Amino acid sequence: MNRGLSVLALLVSVATGLAVGGCTFASAAGSSSVATGSGVAAGSSAAAAGGGLARSTASSRRVQPQPAPGSCHARGRGLFSLPDPSCTPGAIDPTVNPGDTGRTICRSGYTKTVRPPESVTEDEKRASLRAYGDRRPLHYYEYDHLVPLELGGARNDPRNLWPEPGASPNPKDELEYRLRTRVCDGEMSLAAAQLAIARDWVTAYDRYVR
Repeated sequence: MNRGLSVLALLVSVATGLAVGGCTFASAAGSSSVATGSGVAAGSSAAAAGGGLARSTASSRRVQPQPAPGSCHARGRGLFSLPDPSCTPGAIDPTVNPGDTGRTICRSGYTKTVRPPESVTEDEKRASLRAYGDRRPLHYYEYDHLVPLELGGARNDPRNLWPEPGASPNPKDELEYRLRTRVCDGEMSLAAAQLAIARDWVTAYDRYVR
């Protein structure tokens, strides 16, 4: 196929909201960007080599586009729900590295310095609820970082945030604390903790908390 026709076909696919192997992210302006199985989204870099989590560059000061309404499906129920792995596979903050955790995640009060403002996340939370088809009142859900900020999770990337049922504190919060403690005590690598909670936090909870 000629290069011009290939580009045109891609543009048509995105404009009509078609995405192969992933979710379509719709913005407030009506445009969209595609997140594939490798976890690529607007404003973010590609997934790390070797099966690691995507390193995000999404802005914490700007409302980020969320998956299209009804396109995401949580697994499980209640406080032990898991997010849709296509919509919310997890993503990490590239400014948090294993060699400087003493200045970042292991420092008291760190998460307050990187948490996005509610003026940004409130609109995202509403859109994320629509993406997951959740219809309970807004206060019933925590707009939660799958890989938490205290483990170097991406600050405001739609691949790392979803409407988790139940208010905080909840079982996942305890797991986050336990994993952070292990990392900061040198008992577990940062990458291992991030992957454990991103891939299946319920299984990680059974291993490290129960």
